Amino acid sequence: MYRDQEYWGRPVPSFGDSQAEVLILGLAPAAHGANRTGRMFTGDRSGEFLYRALFEAGFASQPESRRRDDGLQLRNCYITASLRCAPPMNKPLPKELRNCRPYLEKELELLEGVRAVLALGKIAFDAYLRVVSQGRDFPPRSKFPFAHGASYALPHGLPRLFASYHPSQQNTQTGKLTPQMFRKVLAEIRRYVAS
Repeated sequence: MYRDQEYWGRPVPSFGDSQAEVLILGLAPAAHGANRTGRMFTGDRSGEFLYRALFEAGFASQPESRRRDDGLQLRNCYITASLRCAPPMNKPLPKELRNCRPYLEKELELLEGVRAVLALGKIAFDAYLRVVSQGRDFPPRSKFPFAHGASYALPHGLPRLFASYHPSQQNTQTGKLTPQMFRKVLAEIRRYVAS
């Protein structure tokens, strides 16, 4: 489908407002999305779903993103991923997650204004909890079960954690994640950061 295009084909940088109150944490660059375009959630169906919802919620300047240079800007929102490279078969190995963890740790340290984290999918949700709980007195992980629409106040003044199913093509085409379901989570996040 994209044979005529030159792929980015290297680790994909994060994207957005460095002063953001909202951090969105995905799984990894899609093989023919961000791995091709060089920007998170750009040029694939997941991005179409995500950016339309972010635009409707006031977090994005336009409802779609097809290229890295298409003018899209995020407002009070920053997007990153648990992995920086597209994993084979979209199933990351524990070793790959461990290898990329220092990048996420550093980003969380640098993004000082974040008040809400939206984890897209269970892998991102678990990766975030793993990073923020290390070296701290932290409740058992069983206190934070992953479920779409769940949100948790975390200890130690950490940002509130929100959870959503990942906007993968499989989830959105089967109805596991609908636009209405995702809009509801974004509305809760907007209310939270406004309070």
